[in-house]
Amino acid sequence: GKAIINAIEKKLGLTSEQAEPSKMTLYRFGNTSVSSIWYQLCYIEAKGRMKKGDRVWQIAYGSGFKCNSVVWKCVSELKKDVKNAWSDRIHQYPVEVPNLLDY
Repeated sequence: GKAIINAIEKKLGLTSEQAEPSKMTLYRFGNTSVSSIWYQLCYIEAKGRMKKGDRVWQIAYGSGFKCNSVVWKCVSELKKDVKNAWSDRIHQYPVEVPNLLDY
């Protein structure tokens, strides 16, 4: 949820661009639990922010004390014509969300 995203952004010193995929995924799809990390990766890809050699650190939180993380490395250039969950509307994002995800 929004409190976790905001806390992680602040504690890790993330830029607003780095936190954007999480915020926009929450805004568009709601809290889909751990599957959110795949929508967030699709967002990064659809925005053209993933290049060969880049690394992404995915952190997923579950109920209670469950937490998992993985680091992915992009091993090839991404094809621009590949469709994903964001491809049809990525040009509409990011959107301004009042009160930092107050929905």
